[in-house]
Amino acid sequence: MKKTTILFLLTALPFLGICQDIPKFLNLQDAINYALENNRNAKNAQRNVDAAEQQKWETIASGLPQIGVSLDYNYWLKQQISLIPAEFFGGNPGEFSEIIFGTKQTINVTANLSQKIFDGSYLVGLQSAKVFLEISENAKKKTDLDIRKSVVNAYGNVLLAEESVKILEKNLQVLEINLSETSKIYENGLAEEESVEQLQITLSGVKNNLLNAKRLKDLAYKMLNLTLGIDIDSQIILSDNLTFLTDKNIVISLLNADENIEQTISYKIAKNDKDSKELLVKLEKSKALPTLNAFINGGYLGNNDSFDFLNTSQKWFGLSLVGVSMRIPVFSSGMREAATKRAKINLAQSIDNLIETEQFMRLEILRAKSAYKFAIEKYKNNQKNLRLAERIEKKNQIKFFEGINSSFDLRQAQTQLYKSQQELLQSMLDVINKKAELETALNQVPKN
Repeated sequence: MKKTTILFLLTALPFLGICQDIPKFLNLQDAINYALENNRNAKNAQRNVDAAEQQKWETIASGLPQIGVSLDYNYWLKQQISLIPAEFFGGNPGEFSEIIFGTKQTINVTANLSQKIFDGSYLVGLQSAKVFLEISENAKKKTDLDIRKSVVNAYGNVLLAEESVKILEKNLQVLEINLSETSKIYENGLAEEESVEQLQITLSGVKNNLLNAKRLKDLAYKMLNLTLGIDIDSQIILSDNLTFLTDKNIVISLLNADENIEQTISYKIAKNDKDSKELLVKLEKSKALPTLNAFINGGYLGNNDSFDFLNTSQKWFGLSLVGVSMRIPVFSSGMREAATKRAKINLAQSIDNLIETEQFMRLEILRAKSAYKFAIEKYKNNQKNLRLAERIEKKNQIKFFEGINSSFDLRQAQTQLYKSQQELLQSMLDVINKKAELETALNQVPKN
């Protein structure tokens, strides 16, 4: 029994740990922070940064001393025969003696130390590694901004769905009361059948909308879970509400924020591209420069007709060599010149892309400010419209039960109220999303 309990705990422990890592109560900032750590795209972007850091060190290390050891074993299946004039051994002139030089087996153990002294490509490579790391870091920042915006959108959609369900349930409750009262009046002969039918039509529409809203709420939660980087069926509770977030995200000062284009991620990425193209031009030019390397070799050579190299009697002959090698490119039939020209063409394209990005970001920030301002104005206007629609519906309901208005007038007022309710909810979500878009464009994301 004890062994069974221990086995169960060992099996369940990893899953318990996973469950403990998933937050249950989340405000919007907590959701953003969690997604930046656990969203799969965020994790992969961080892995790219880590890989770039390793590549940078890999490039640096390629110019540092390199040591290698080689072990060569050779066995002659048939040794090479050399011809030597026979007269060297007292033979007749013009004749040759067949002689085999060396032993059937040899072992050569060599250690090599090499060091770059000058290599233009290496110097450019060091600069390129730094730029590549910056590209990866900026890509990570852009990914984080996109994830933050996605979380804001997904979180807001859940709150919108929650509020929609609440409002529809409230509307359904009111309609059911109205229908019940109208049915009783009709049964007493004080109302027309059409009045009951009009309310039944309205009630049926609200019921359908409520069912759809519940389905959308379930999908909204799954989408938020996916954005957070957790299982889509995980159960979480949002601690913020739509009204609170909307009021919190109305920041008028953001409309007057400085447009520092050079600090935007899109501009930085475009500049990284230009810098990398400049380095490619330098790289092609550096290929016309000479390279200089130093080396020192040392080792031992053993010879034997049988494999007795492990015996203490085996003789080993030491060898060592030190030297410097220089490679000077002389003529490439125009290949280096063509490669340099191609690199310059790519650089010119990246410069134009940088200018285009700068202009685009200016326009994007202006568009985002305009959209954010309109979202705030629309939200405030929809608040007023909802209050008016509520008063109109209430008046028509009173008039209907007093017999002054028809059921058609009441249905129109109710439809107008329901539309105003949804428009207000959507405008609240727009305020939250448009602020996130503007912050992303400006690269001005609040830390908490």
